[in-house]
Amino acid sequence: MVTPESVVKLKVKKILEAYQSYFFMPATGGYGRSGVPDIVGCYRGYFFAVECKAGRGKTTALQDRELRNIRNAGGVAFVINESNVGQIRDWLDSLSDDRSEKE
Repeated sequence: MVTPESVVKLKVKKILEAYQSYFFMPATGGYGRSGVPDIVGCYRGYFFAVECKAGRGKTTALQDRELRNIRNAGGVAFVINESNVGQIRDWLDSLSDDRSEKE
């Protein structure tokens, strides 16, 4: 079933694939930790996580905790919806620019 949130996830996945980043979508299914972001990955040595929402969807307290823990550990955490999906591309571009200048 196609949901508005699944459309956002698909857009994010296409961007991540275009940059050849490593990522996966954890399937918690009652066995994992609650609140884990929808997409977890790594790009050029940077750990990232993406929580996808549709429209004005809000993160839960558990999701906020996980996103905060990722940031506190030095990772990058995004909350993405249809209107700000470009943030992922902008971030990936900034890392590509930074690395090419240093290499």
